[in-house]
Amino acid sequence: MDESTLEDYCGTIYDIIRTIKDPEKDGTLEDLNVLYEDGVKVDIEDNEVCSIRIMFKPTVKHCTLATLIGLCIRVKLERNIPANHKISIFVEKGAHDIEDDVNKQINDKERVSAAMENPNIKQVVERCIVEPL
Repeated sequence: MDESTLEDYCGTIYDIIRTIKDPEKDGTLEDLNVLYEDGVKVDIEDNEVCSIRIMFKPTVKHCTLATLIGLCIRVKLERNIPANHKISIFVEKGAHDIEDDVNKQINDKERVSAAMENPNIKQVVERCIVEPL
């Protein structure tokens, strides 16, 4: 992909996730400035795998739902892009009190899988990622 195509693809990825609803507040993650277009990066790795990197900024540094927000982003992307993509999701540097712990949880496949097996968490995620009518 050339530079222009990568930029277009970043826009496509952003369009997929920008409508995710905040689990606690009224509004989408875009409305609340949790997600922003500059936080989406796409690269092609040496093995031709598309690498997607999402940065997000919780509304407060002590946000207790940051991990859940990251989970919503991951699930929505996994359902809407090809499987040969590598997804990495991170809290913006300095935007959360325990950003390293949050980053570790939302990028660990086993933890993500275990979280989605919990019916309560799954219900919240499904409610947050449903497309608006």
